[in-house]
Amino acid sequence: QFRRSQDFSISSIIGFNCNGSLARETQWTVKNCTSSLCSSQIQLNEKVITTLSEFYAPAKTFAYGIYELTLTVTMTKLPSLKSSSSAYVRITPTGITPNLVELGTSMVTRGHQQNLLLDPGTFSVDPDQDSFNASKWKYEYYCRIYDESYNFPNLQGILLSIDDPRVDPLDPSCLSSRSGKVYDFHFD
Repeated sequence: QFRRSQDFSISSIIGFNCNGSLARETQWTVKNCTSSLCSSQIQLNEKVITTLSEFYAPAKTFAYGIYELTLTVTMTKLPSLKSSSSAYVRITPTGITPNLVELGTSMVTRGHQQNLLLDPGTFSVDPDQDSFNASKWKYEYYCRIYDESYNFPNLQGILLSIDDPRVDPLDPSCLSSRSGKVYDFHFD
């Protein structure tokens, strides 16, 4: 099993039990597998060399799914003498790297009266693709303040959990309250 953003290789050890010429040809073929059948041979791009004893695939060569990789070894002087062996590979998603700000949130340190633009659609990364498609995602933000004298969000003094949709109508925002109090955030 490999993630789509990973290079991978499969090595083979070829042994012979004969006294004749050991000249041989090797050929890798790749088939896409469905739930019960591996029948659709796929055409590989020119970066993938299929005539060596080792099969090497750069990242993003394969789409998600299961593949059957078959190595066939044929004796050059006696082409009817051949042998094959197969291995199965599953290509899985890598996962999105969410970045709320450019270069990630570790770049946010301290500031006073500065704007902080949260823009995951611009700064997030999908290692499996050449670009990140921001329109395919739904963004939700949740703010929580822990303080000795004040916890947000709360309703009648009870701290609300992250999945609780209720809002205190007297203090609905994490950044400022209706009383005019503005909270000073520090990220350490």
